[in-house]
Amino acid sequence: MDCPRIVVVGGGAGGLELVRKLARRLGKKGKADIHLVDAQLTHLWKPLLHEVATGRLDANIDELDYRAHAFLNNYRFHLGRVCSVDIANRYVCLAAIKDAEGQVLQPARNLPYDYLVLAVGSRTNDFGTPGVMEHCSQLDSREQADAFHEHLVNTFLRLNSHADAGEPPILKVGIVGGGATGVELAAELHNTTALLRAYGLNLGSDNLQVTLIEAGPRILPALPERITDAVLHELSELKIDVRHDTAVTRVTAAGFETRDGSFIESDIKVWAAGVKGPQFLSEIESLETNRLNQIVVHQTLQSKSDPNVFAMGDCAECIQDDGSRVPPRAQSAHQMADTVSDNLVRLVEKRPMKNFIYRDHGSLISLSRYSTVGSLMGNLTGKSMMIEGFVARFMYVSLYRMHQAAVYGYLKTLLIMLSSQIDQFIRPKLKLH
Repeated sequence: MDCPRIVVVGGGAGGLELVRKLARRLGKKGKADIHLVDAQLTHLWKPLLHEVATGRLDANIDELDYRAHAFLNNYRFHLGRVCSVDIANRYVCLAAIKDAEGQVLQPARNLPYDYLVLAVGSRTNDFGTPGVMEHCSQLDSREQADAFHEHLVNTFLRLNSHADAGEPPILKVGIVGGGATGVELAAELHNTTALLRAYGLNLGSDNLQVTLIEAGPRILPALPERITDAVLHELSELKIDVRHDTAVTRVTAAGFETRDGSFIESDIKVWAAGVKGPQFLSEIESLETNRLNQIVVHQTLQSKSDPNVFAMGDCAECIQDDGSRVPPRAQSAHQMADTVSDNLVRLVEKRPMKNFIYRDHGSLISLSRYSTVGSLMGNLTGKSMMIEGFVARFMYVSLYRMHQAAVYGYLKTLLIMLSSQIDQFIRPKLKLH
């Protein structure tokens, strides 16, 4: 194998960081041919999608263009959606790309590989609940965030006409899922509505009623209880109704039916409960997956079915030495990108590979402009330290800057930071179009 071809499917946080590392360590030196496949033309950091949905962030400013990034970083980009993978013959099948009128932009094609990395992330898990797909918004992609934002803006305009006519409206929003996405979206919606009057609409936070619905005994179950308690206090200050131990059994156009027989009315319905891998992963012949469509991997992050196939991020099931599963979090994908990069370099250079070891650096929850709370893990003691306020907000923003540094480099990231500071003065705080 003179110059192996490495194909990475998925340009999310982990996949994009990985191709840049591989391109710098192998592609630039002519030791490997690096390829990235994604169904979209641009990348946006997934933890920001709730800000795109509410209008706080203009995705057109913060997105990254894959083709431009590939040109500058010594790899090739392929626009396409993977429909299947032929493990025996080592190629990825890409479906045809069509425009809005149905014209074929790129035909279906096969992309051969020597080593394949699947970094396709996760999708929201509806657990088979009737009505979710028909009536609920989800925030798995830029398109879904944009669609939610358009629906939200149109709803504001419609309600504003009632307010102008002297009929105070109430916008009821129901969010299923008390994880980070649901909690942060609830706070961001409150912030957006509170700013509407400054933009000429006769609406404010008094016109918003948000219900956060969690099937378990508490929100943010993966975080320490003291973090959950701090978040609950902030949400109560915002008059956000948090329902614990409330399992949704059906979604209708009017709202949510629950297991205890109650009904939660909602004009806008969001499903942010649970994750699973894309369906096509479970349909790949000879590739072992679990019930959540995640690829079962060794600690080297190689598939247990084929050593030439790696998986990382939310679409991988990796069991640690203590028997725990690596959680589906952004920091997991970031750490896995380092290990997969090292192991692919070791494979090319015919050196032994290393195992992935997940290190929990803590978690942070942003409640829009109202507060940020979280915990940081101590490297020496292994215990967590709770932080909030300015320090927590600084650390939260730093996570995004670290991601930008990984995909752009430090110099460009510094320039982007400077540009974002200027944007705060020349652009509106809300995107209402």
